[in-house]
Amino acid sequence: MLIRKYPSVLIFLAVLAVFTLAITLMSQAYGTGAVPTSTVKLLGKTLCLALAALAMDLVWGYAGILSLGHMAFFALGGYMIGMWLMYARTAEIVTATLANAPIPATPEEIRQGIASQIFGVVGSSDLPLTWSFAGSLPIQLLLVVAVPGIFAFLFGWLAFRSRVNGVYLSILTQAMTLALALWLFQNDSGFRGNNGLSGLQNIPGLTDVPQSTLSIWFLWASAAALGLCYLLASWLVSGKFGSVIRAIRDDEARVRFLGYSVEGYKLFVFTASAMICAIAGALYYPQAGIINPAELAPIASIYLAVWVAIGGRGRLYGAVIGAVFVSLLSSWFTGGKAPNLNLGVYTIHWVDWWQVLLGVAFVLVTLFAPKGLSSIIDAIAGLRAPKRHGADLGPDLGALREREAEA
Repeated sequence: MLIRKYPSVLIFLAVLAVFTLAITLMSQAYGTGAVPTSTVKLLGKTLCLALAALAMDLVWGYAGILSLGHMAFFALGGYMIGMWLMYARTAEIVTATLANAPIPATPEEIRQGIASQIFGVVGSSDLPLTWSFAGSLPIQLLLVVAVPGIFAFLFGWLAFRSRVNGVYLSILTQAMTLALALWLFQNDSGFRGNNGLSGLQNIPGLTDVPQSTLSIWFLWASAAALGLCYLLASWLVSGKFGSVIRAIRDDEARVRFLGYSVEGYKLFVFTASAMICAIAGALYYPQAGIINPAELAPIASIYLAVWVAIGGRGRLYGAVIGAVFVSLLSSWFTGGKAPNLNLGVYTIHWVDWWQVLLGVAFVLVTLFAPKGLSSIIDAIAGLRAPKRHGADLGPDLGALREREAEA
């Protein structure tokens, strides 16, 4: 029913499926080898960033809540799955080492060895309370969405019930992210301080599987998560719920006057988008291999908003296009692949100038192309805003005609 009413959803899913299949057939694991493993990982991570942008568009483009802290939920999802990855991988190493001892090691000795290996870098040999369930994959998968979801719910409940709006809410979300990052930087936070969690690309139980194969598996998982969340988001914004949150974005006071629970709608969107961001982070960091508190820097959440703005906020496919376009372009410029521009008196090194270029693009898009890159898709599809000029706008054919439409 949703796909029949909105064919763009089917088109998006078809493009995503074709893209995933094409990369698979050109990969080193299952295809011709034309696409190297490093590129497959880059594309997999890009799909995760697109999923985070999709969540950002839900909360900003549709509900009008400019959150500058959503990458905190992205990182929290990465930390939750990273705890299991690091614990289980370390457990394999410690168990294999202690197996050569003349006396079999007890479970407590194994646990102590794991704790020493993980937290020795911060001068500790004890496993923090936060790692109590790190050895259980099902529980950690649950925590991937539960921890960011609860965190977002509590923050949103406090902010929305106090009716904090606009720029004040944006500043508050940014302050939340900064406070969380500063706490994680401390060695006694229980997350290895600025060392973060590393070696996440080594999947426990799959050490014999080459990285070329693992990268394709993660590409499939990232594409599946993006497709499913796109369907979910499309369903949410297509019905009455979508109409209400768009109305809240446009005129919150009027929606409240009509009797809708504005705070409840905003809280639901904020929490749901945080959980989607967390899923994206849980898929991103095993492909990146490492996560540390620097990932929570407020600038990361600002980048997320820039991607959505450049792609076109208020359009789900626009958020995806913006994230993919800017992410790949950023990798090209900052990876040293873009040739330097020699102006004679000065040579532009794109590694240093990329952020300036991104900022200028954001300003230009905001001023001259508020629909972003998605306006190109709209032009190709022939989509345009309905013209009210001279239209029948009431039950009586003569009620609202030329004169009323011009007023």
